Formats: sequence, C-alpha cells, structure tokens
Amino acid sequence: MGFLMPIGILTIRMSHREECGRRLRILLQIHAATQVLAVLLATAGAVMSFKNFNNSFDNSHQRIGVALYGVIWLQALLGFLRPNRGFKGRSVWFFVHWMVGTAVPLMGVFSIYSGLQAYHEKTSRRIRIWISLFTAEMCLVCFFYLFQDKWVYIQKQGVILGNSNEFTTLRGTTDKEAPPREKPKRIGF
Repeated sequence: MGFLMPIGILTIRMSHREECGRRLRILLQIHAATQVLAVLLATAGAVMSFKNFNNSFDNSHQRIGVALYGVIWLQALLGFLRPNRGFKGRSVWFFVHWMVGTAVPLMGVFSIYSGLQAYHEKTSRRIRIWISLFTAEMCLVCFFYLFQDKWVYIQKQGVILGNSNEFTTLRGTTDKEAPPREKPKRIGF
C-alpha cells in the first residue's frame, strides 16, 4: 500500500494534462489497477492481522489501521461509482473522491510509521533502516507530485517559437529592445 497507492496517485495526476484519448485511458487504467491491487493487498494484510495478531486495538497503529481500511474501501467504492462528465453530481463526487483520496495517503503514512514503531516495541528490533527507506520514498513521491505540477511550465522556459533566426519567446518579445513601460505613479507625502 505504501508503494502502490502513491504510484496510482502520481499516475492520475499525470492524466490531467493529457490530451490524447488513448494515453488518457491508459493512465486511468494504470491508476485503477494500482489502486485496486493496493486495496486487495491491504485487505489481505487486514485478514492476516486479524488471524495472527492480538487485536486489542490498544495502540494507534491498530486503530488507524481499522479506520484506514474502511476509508480505503470507501474510496474504492467511490472510484467505481464515478458519474460521467456532465452529470449534475459529478462535481460533488469529484470533491468527495478527492478529499477521501487525500485522507488515504495521509492516514497511510501515519499508519506505516506507527506500525514500524509498534513492531519495534514488540520485537525490540531496529527499525531505523525501514524508517529511512520509507522516508526517502515519501520524499521522492512528494518531489514527483510537486514536480508534475510544474513540468509543463519548466518545459516552456526558454522555448523558441517560430522558424526564423530571431529569438522569439513565449511572451512575444524578441532580442530587440522592448517598448518602455510606464513608470508607476508615486503616491507621496
């Protein structure tokens, strides 16, 4: 879940700027497949947990895990009940799907860290490497999440439009002198 959910989230984020219908469908299918697989693996983990461990729910990992499990299934249900574009309730559905979809990774991150801490308390084994690896993964996911938002903007920087030797940037200025700007009016005392 700590790997597949972020992959699905990053995939659907990539689809927002996609104009090609075929690529858009592929990204949506990758999103759906990774999310469904993550839900199935979380379900298998929950079943194994209920079968093999003390379920007294006396630590935060267990309590958050149960809540997270319910929210994950709610999100999956919302994903399957997606109304078509143009439908009156689509914006409400999108907002709810987005809010629940934001809650899932946030709760998931906290659940993983609290689970590692519970593991350490139960076994006295070192967890520093696992915390470091998961933190590195989360930093990379956050970087790519934020990077996707600016990728088109970054690509447009320094782009030369036109086929002449004259440098024309996106804003239409050239290497010739730009027209003078008006001086701002001063309000003085």
